[in-house]
Amino acid sequence: MFDFVRNNKRILQGVLLLLIIPSFVLVGVDSYQNRGDSGTGVASVDGRNITQQEWEDAQRRQIDQARQQMGPQFDQKLFDTPQAKREVLDNLVAERAVNAEIARNHLTVSDRAVFKAINAIETFRKPDGSFDMDGYRAALAAQGMTPESFDARMRRDMAIQQLAGSIQSTAFVPRSVASRVSDINDQERAVQELVFPLAQYLPQVKVTDEMVKAFYEKNANLFQIPETVKAEYIVLDAAAVESKVAVGDAEVSAFYEANRKRFTTPEQRTASHILITKAQDAKPAEEAAAKAKAEAVLAEVRKNPADFAAIAKAQSQDPGSAPQGGDLGVVERGSLVKPVEDAIYGLKEGEVSGIVPSEFGYHIIKVTAVKPQSLKSLDQAREDIAAELKKSKLSKKYSELAEQFNDSVYEQADSLKPTADKLGLAIQTAENLGRKPNPALGAAPFNNEKFLAALYAADALKNKRNTEAVEVAPAVLIAGRVVEFKPAAKRPLAEVEAAIRQRVTQEEALRLARQAGEAKLAAAKASGDATGFGEVKVLSRTKEPAINPQGALAVFKADVTKLPAYVGVELPGQGYAVYRIGKVSQPAQVDTARRAQEAEQMGGLAGQAELFDFVEAIKAKSKVKINVAGGAEPAKAE
Repeated sequence: MFDFVRNNKRILQGVLLLLIIPSFVLVGVDSYQNRGDSGTGVASVDGRNITQQEWEDAQRRQIDQARQQMGPQFDQKLFDTPQAKREVLDNLVAERAVNAEIARNHLTVSDRAVFKAINAIETFRKPDGSFDMDGYRAALAAQGMTPESFDARMRRDMAIQQLAGSIQSTAFVPRSVASRVSDINDQERAVQELVFPLAQYLPQVKVTDEMVKAFYEKNANLFQIPETVKAEYIVLDAAAVESKVAVGDAEVSAFYEANRKRFTTPEQRTASHILITKAQDAKPAEEAAAKAKAEAVLAEVRKNPADFAAIAKAQSQDPGSAPQGGDLGVVERGSLVKPVEDAIYGLKEGEVSGIVPSEFGYHIIKVTAVKPQSLKSLDQAREDIAAELKKSKLSKKYSELAEQFNDSVYEQADSLKPTADKLGLAIQTAENLGRKPNPALGAAPFNNEKFLAALYAADALKNKRNTEAVEVAPAVLIAGRVVEFKPAAKRPLAEVEAAIRQRVTQEEALRLARQAGEAKLAAAKASGDATGFGEVKVLSRTKEPAINPQGALAVFKADVTKLPAYVGVELPGQGYAVYRIGKVSQPAQVDTARRAQEAEQMGGLAGQAELFDFVEAIKAKSKVKINVAGGAEPAKAE
């Protein structure tokens, strides 16, 4: 019963994340930024539109992320269905509604929590564990973001996670219910099996020509040869554009001089601290007691400055740094609260501060290392600059060539050669292309549903004119032209007769096996005896079945209010089986660890159900309306 949950826990968690919680991965322009048309959007939440452009951007981001995660197993057609696109829109609506609820309730996350979360992202850490500020800024810049906008995004995402966590934590499954479900899961059924194998009845089957012909006529759809086309096509992608783009040394040098600040690593300081905390609303007596303790600790540090780390482990009340001897790692400008940061940048290497007050309490700070500001040389930066300039040029050149590609295939509609010659593209050929993508061809650009639909459009199919330019992947355009069309046909009977004869033989043998098995089933139910059945085998939902899985499923579905109980089932490709259930019991010893895990999983599922209901409720509160094809979806009553 719990196999699916147990084996797919990560999938269920992923579904929850997709439903409501945006990823911390950098995905470019904020999906909540209002772009696109200013009229009626594809949906509205709390009076604000979700535009067609936002929806398409979200679909593109989902496809890009899936392509990166799935690699060779990626199949874009899974994301091109109306259902997949609608799910993306539903996610946008849910995110927007949750975001509105957070704003209404003034939920926020502290600066310190955001700082710790960003510092914990492995992508932004160097091999030595320190924060890679250069890599951080470069990654943000590549996605069109600034540290400020990323900070805001993290703050919003963390608020959503906290809200979701608080909702899920309220859900519970009563112990009696969890115990009852685990009892059902542990239940054991003593079973005897009697199989009527196909092989036993095959010699009795006589397939006539009339039977073959009747099957052929009745199942004509099984023997259809689908229509296909042979097509020429040209592709404009990054590889085709790359040869047309070059970056010279002078451009690299000019970029370096204009952006020297980017290649400057500011002074870096490594520091440790001891924190004696105080509440922000602490009473004067409490504040005085905290300050007195901090002064006592400072006196101890000054008496034994070499023991700063040991004193921090023993005395600091900062749970994040105390176990590391108060180590704060590399402290960049703007990364800590101002009083602490000012103190760190006002000390020399090895110096210890006095008492430094902040909103968190009283700090005692030691600067453990100072690394002076440095400038990366032109030679050191040359490769990265050239790559960045080339990427920018490629994007611009692709846009330029894409416009020419679109215009040319339309204007020179009787041939792909003018476009190919103009842009230096190779004309390629693909055969046996159907109306739908062929899984065996993988992610080939011509094996795309949109492109195939364009090839099978009336003008392209009948008049052999160029298709329009079709975007089959980000920055990948394809246009084609039908060279030859083969209409659908039916395979001749002579070609498929042997296969039909074999199938009819199997079906007739199964019919005889089922007939014999059902007769035995009726007799056994009447007599209640075990004549002819095999040895007793004990089945449990928690263990691999000792009989055919299809038979085990039938055994566990069987009504066992009266024993012995009997059930018959077809075994695909094998025959027919009858099962005698003689005993139903619980195991002498139960797996308490597994039961605890099942109870936890049930609680998790209940939490997800609570969260789903909560999201639906705030969607109604936010007056959600869907305006996509298929009809508008009015908001639920408040």
